[in-house]
Amino acid sequence: MDIFTWFSIIGTIAFAVSGAIVAMEEEYDILGVYVLGLVTAFGGGVIRNLLIDVPITMLWSQGMLLKTAVVAMTIAFVLPVKWIKHWKRSEAFFDAIGLSAFAIQGALYATGKHPLSAVIVAAMLTGIGGGMIRDVLAGRKPLVLRDEIYAVWAMMAGAAIGLGWFETTFELLFLFVIVIVFRMLSVHYKWKLPRRSLKFVLAQSVHAEELQEERAAETKENKKKEGRV
Repeated sequence: MDIFTWFSIIGTIAFAVSGAIVAMEEEYDILGVYVLGLVTAFGGGVIRNLLIDVPITMLWSQGMLLKTAVVAMTIAFVLPVKWIKHWKRSEAFFDAIGLSAFAIQGALYATGKHPLSAVIVAAMLTGIGGGMIRDVLAGRKPLVLRDEIYAVWAMMAGAAIGLGWFETTFELLFLFVIVIVFRMLSVHYKWKLPRRSLKFVLAQSVHAEELQEERAAETKENKKKEGRV
């Protein structure tokens, strides 16, 4: 098997198990476990295919990957709880493996056929698309949009491949490790992109308006009482 296939297998296992465990955390039945696991493992690739004009039906030709995902999810479903707890402690690491593998896979799909911008977006969507769909279906806020730096590493991997900096098998493996290392560093040191929260400000504004309306009503009521007197 070529390096492209290995990245596909690694990413599929990592994300299928991730989706299965999220489904069990949300107390889904076994069908929900399989659905969420498959969506996590293949959702990003489907979105990427739509972007770069690859037939979505190509998914059904990936029989080996579908079987791999089903086997991985079945193992996750029957694992003892203590083993799942061990996996949860290493969740960020396995997630980083899936992100790196799928980002590189997505970039390789688009390289040579599309411009650099499309390669970068293909890498990002393949790396984070499945996780975003998983979180939405599980009723959670998408982790990739509010957690430590995540999608940026996928975009950088796509840019590096699109620019031709990493082409050989050894170079791609090296890039695979680099993305994992930087993702884990961002988790350890809690690196985050700049953010601006309006939640508290807007809540204060609404509260101030309500308070102003209450005072105006009290003033009006007091004037009525004074007029009666």
